Amino acid sequence: MAKHLDPGQLNMRLTLERPDETPDGQGGVSVGFAALATLWARIEPVAARADEAAGTLPVTVTHRIWLRRRSDLAGGMRLRKGARRFAIRAFRDPDETGRYTLCDCEEIKP
Repeated sequence: MAKHLDPGQLNMRLTLERPDETPDGQGGVSVGFAALATLWARIEPVAARADEAAGTLPVTVTHRIWLRRRSDLAGGMRLRKGARRFAIRAFRDPDETGRYTLCDCEEIKP
């Protein structure tokens, strides 16, 4: 599909965030996230899965998120669109042309 992806389809503005550790003053660290870049992307919902846990049915929504090629992606990063957050679970060059990065993401529900 990447061979036919129109760059105009990258129409969502997202923020790429990286994990950021801050000393907690007691010998440990507090892990948060810091903005690394703002970029254009295409978000494709893929699936929703309900998992019963403690009598509730939390829903996990997965997405494919297309970006222009990035060489600085690493494990633990996430993407944010307003209040929505997407944990990057895997990423790859979908057609090995070096034009796009395809991220398999899981939406993080508060």
